[in-house]
Amino acid sequence: MTSTQSFIDEITIEELETDPYPFYERLRKEAPVAFVPALGMYIVSTKELCADIAKDAENWPAVISAAGGRTFGPGALLNTNGDEHRKLRDMVEPHLQPSAVDKYIDNLVRPFARQRLAEIENDGNADIVAAYCEPVSVRALGDLLGLDDVSTDKLREWFHKLSVSFTNAAVDENGEFANPDGFIPGDEAKAEIIAHVDPKIDKWIKEPDHTAISHWLHDGMPEGQTRSRDVIYPNLYVFLLGAMQEPGHAMATTLAGLFTKPEQLERVVDDPASIPRAVSEGMRWVAPIWSAVVKRAAHEVEVGGVTLPEGSIVMLSYGSANQDENAYNAPTEFDIDRALLPNMTFGGGKHACAGTYFANSVIRIGLEELLESIPNLERDEAHEVDFWGWGFRGPKQLFVKWEV
Repeated sequence: MTSTQSFIDEITIEELETDPYPFYERLRKEAPVAFVPALGMYIVSTKELCADIAKDAENWPAVISAAGGRTFGPGALLNTNGDEHRKLRDMVEPHLQPSAVDKYIDNLVRPFARQRLAEIENDGNADIVAAYCEPVSVRALGDLLGLDDVSTDKLREWFHKLSVSFTNAAVDENGEFANPDGFIPGDEAKAEIIAHVDPKIDKWIKEPDHTAISHWLHDGMPEGQTRSRDVIYPNLYVFLLGAMQEPGHAMATTLAGLFTKPEQLERVVDDPASIPRAVSEGMRWVAPIWSAVVKRAAHEVEVGGVTLPEGSIVMLSYGSANQDENAYNAPTEFDIDRALLPNMTFGGGKHACAGTYFANSVIRIGLEELLESIPNLERDEAHEVDFWGWGFRGPKQLFVKWEV
């Protein structure tokens, strides 16, 4: 058996993307705080340590990974603290508060979900990720933002390209990006986004409307002033990546989990009120945002028995925290009957996900419509369930079938 250190030294991004579980299981047991050369930062892998750091904004200010900074540029929510962070939260949160979401979410999600289902329900089979889960997810957020004139396929293309860029995290022995060309897809997406959204911003400045981006421009600003595009775009990229793809991934993951427990799937089909419980377990089982949250030590600090110098960069692995054997019984199993315990899927502290309620609502409605329209849905066992991703994780494809 290799030593823990050589094991850490030898891990590659490709291995993490394909199957992070063995790596993180060993880290939790042997090195819950470990410097990973392939990433150029420390990985924190247990639930207790992730939660402690997440809620301590004073000693652990948020930063952004090098790949994230290269992807989004300066001024993104993920890379701000204090008053700047509070102002950005005030910009994006009004549309995402539960009281606001409840007023628009059914009309935002159900008509398109029903349209997609009408297009596929007579086929008898589908890759449900591409045919339904991702389209419902991107359409909901795209329409909320004001991108109703962007095709569903183009929205999916944008988040896939931004994801490639954001997760291009590997560094060489000098701390430089190991694959600079890995940012090309994200740059292509951003150029298209700016070309499409700039004229819309020109219009929204003069003619505000109900869309989220229009409100981002105007809300809280002095009379006659709007926020700079330098503020709008980095945060738009954050939304178009995380907030757009993750409800779709979590929807598909929940289905994949239910397929492992047919009796639980049957119960959920018979009782739609149990869907939120299944979704919560699905997102614990495979966190859609696995490793994307980064913090910086404000001073020298001891974490998990490891002394970290001031300025040390740590990545909080929420997907690993949700699999922590010290926090959950049989954590690798999907089980909607497990004891209800908080998980780290949406983070914690001041940087907890602003879109938690919105995301859960999109997933819930998507599954309600799917299981009502196709209650005899089952996994097509001729295909494996192919999960992928380390920064973000979900099924690349999930083939299903049903009797027509």
